[in-house]
Amino acid sequence: MDIDLIGVPVDFGAGRRGVDMGPSAVRYAGLRTGLEALGHRVTDFGNMEVPLTESCQPGDPRLKYLDPIIDVAQHLADTFNRSVAAGRLPLALGGDHSLSLGSVMGAARGRKLGLIWLDAHGDFNTSETTPSGNIHGMPLAAIAGYGDERLVTLGGQEPPGPKVAPANIAIVGARDLDAGERGLLEQAGVAVFSMEMIDRLGMSETMRRAIAVVTRGTSGIYLSVDLDGVDPVFAPGVGTPVPGGLTFREANLAVELAADTGKLVGVDIVEVNPILDIQNATGLLAVQLILSTFGKRIWRGTEGGVDARTRWFSGHGA
Repeated sequence: MDIDLIGVPVDFGAGRRGVDMGPSAVRYAGLRTGLEALGHRVTDFGNMEVPLTESCQPGDPRLKYLDPIIDVAQHLADTFNRSVAAGRLPLALGGDHSLSLGSVMGAARGRKLGLIWLDAHGDFNTSETTPSGNIHGMPLAAIAGYGDERLVTLGGQEPPGPKVAPANIAIVGARDLDAGERGLLEQAGVAVFSMEMIDRLGMSETMRRAIAVVTRGTSGIYLSVDLDGVDPVFAPGVGTPVPGGLTFREANLAVELAADTGKLVGVDIVEVNPILDIQNATGLLAVQLILSTFGKRIWRGTEGGVDARTRWFSGHGA
């Protein structure tokens, strides 16, 4: 597979500094070497140019740093669209989750995609519902067509309306939803697979249901992974940690099952904050999740004469 790495050192959308160093932490943890060892052809485009937060004004307290976030997203959308159109798979290294405005919208140009949003949070706030004004809590709403028109259209670059239909969005691992976004998620009809559901069903069945949502009438899947979806025991270096998250193995299984559909067109790994990390544990976890997404498995043989992947998909109708 041809993989394009794009670092997006943006921290305008977050409430605290540090995620701008996330791309370096993930690269330092051996990302390219690991991908090439799996047989992939990797092109690393380095980091996008992002202005320093100190050089910009926050502006509207309900939409902090709106202008620089839109500028970054516009350039990232163009980059991702070119990559997907060329038959390559783009991988964004964050950076805060506001970058998904650009990556997902770019990948979705002219395509009907489903979206798996692995995250502790819904990121479905708007300027009317946000308790903080931080735009990293709004990208999924904008992708689904909700919120300030400047976010929904990336300042007029994209058409109005949803870029991914809400009926084809699955949030996996949610455990911290704001009251306003909860109502909006229900109104939009987004599938929310909370930690309670994962506890009851297990990750395999949860992902079967999530994959059914995102593949219904779509031509591909976008996977956006926020490291705070994983429990802070395993991912301490995130800005908004929430206890009770995915275990190391649950997170790996989730991305493995998404990848085994063979329908991924783009991937985000976001919210790695080295300032808050412990010996780059979260950067290392990010690499492990990326490698699992791109094919690393302990065993690819048979189970009782039946290929394990074939049996899982044939038995679950995904």
